Amino acid sequence: MTQKFLVYVPPHPLIKHWLAVARDVSTPWVLFRSAITELGRWLTYEAAREWLPTQEIVVKSPLADCVGTMIDAEVPVAVVPILRAGLGLLDGAQTLLPLAKVYHLGLVRNEETLQASCYLNKLPEKFAPETRVLITDPMLATGGSIMTAMEELTQRGVDPALTRIVCVVAAPPALQKLAAAYPGLTVYAATIDEIVNDQGYIVPGLGDAGDRIFGT
Repeated sequence: MTQKFLVYVPPHPLIKHWLAVARDVSTPWVLFRSAITELGRWLTYEAAREWLPTQEIVVKSPLADCVGTMIDAEVPVAVVPILRAGLGLLDGAQTLLPLAKVYHLGLVRNEETLQASCYLNKLPEKFAPETRVLITDPMLATGGSIMTAMEELTQRGVDPALTRIVCVVAAPPALQKLAAAYPGLTVYAATIDEIVNDQGYIVPGLGDAGDRIFGT
């Protein structure tokens, strides 16, 4: 079976609402951070469909035994926030994935070359083959950071088909690079904007998500 690169933009009214709040330049940074947290929560909810491993068990209700479905806690789940802006989505994701281990990956973009370099790598040397990995990064613009992150993860045994990327805004340059390199990957975004300017920013986008999340 041929694996396909998939991009989902869930038509959920709460996702649309918090996206509008995040886009607004007049939104104060504290409310912006709350909006990103909520987007992390709802996009992770959508990403978890048919992704989280489950198992059937027998549950004793007050009246009779019945079959129930539970999350299989034996299958490892990991969240990888791309620092620093990915931390904004992490809080919302963790409310739905409380048992997931968190591995931080710090990447910084050279504003002249638009290439990403790593300044912090807390990934394990090897992931178990069945590990589900959720990457959080608000902006997929030129693709430099997310491609670096995927390279680091796949070198450590992560299966792109078991990987989900949660972002707020995605743009064609990043999506095209991901599709060419990782056809089994799935991306969940609040929206897709078509323009990336000469400075590597998505238009209309969110501005500098990291600065707006942390008020710097």
